[in-house]
Amino acid sequence: MSLESVRAFFAEKAPDISVIESPISSATVALAAEAYGVEPGRIAKTLSLRIGERVILIVASGTSRMDNKKVKAQFGGKPKMLGLEEVADITGHEVGGVCPFGLKSPLPIYCDISLKAFDVVVPAAGSTHSAVSITPERMAELTAAEWVDVCEHRP
Repeated sequence: MSLESVRAFFAEKAPDISVIESPISSATVALAAEAYGVEPGRIAKTLSLRIGERVILIVASGTSRMDNKKVKAQFGGKPKMLGLEEVADITGHEVGGVCPFGLKSPLPIYCDISLKAFDVVVPAAGSTHSAVSITPERMAELTAAEWVDVCEHRP
């Protein structure tokens, strides 16, 4: 279901971008890097968080780590990762395929500045076997994301 919603998102907003499918799972950063032949830092992972009553998505480089203090300072509350079922219910995407495209309902999306180290990144595309190749700037533009600095950056 969510792979179709991602395809529909790109068909409407960016028909020049096509979804890449992999025969092997890309459910983790390491698997995705292997599946798509890129370094782990280029994998754009999407974190699904609850902060107080709000749910937000943060897209960050695959090798960066969320910094709870920075998140709390940026968003005014302690972040809590959503549970497996909650993720699918809220985003419409299964864990391992969560991305900022084709969401079940609109959510605030933030792109961590760790993505700016790369000319092209590879976020999931709604399933554990799909992704897209996109510039960080275009991803932020298409999803109306705000840039934030909420991760520890690792080379």
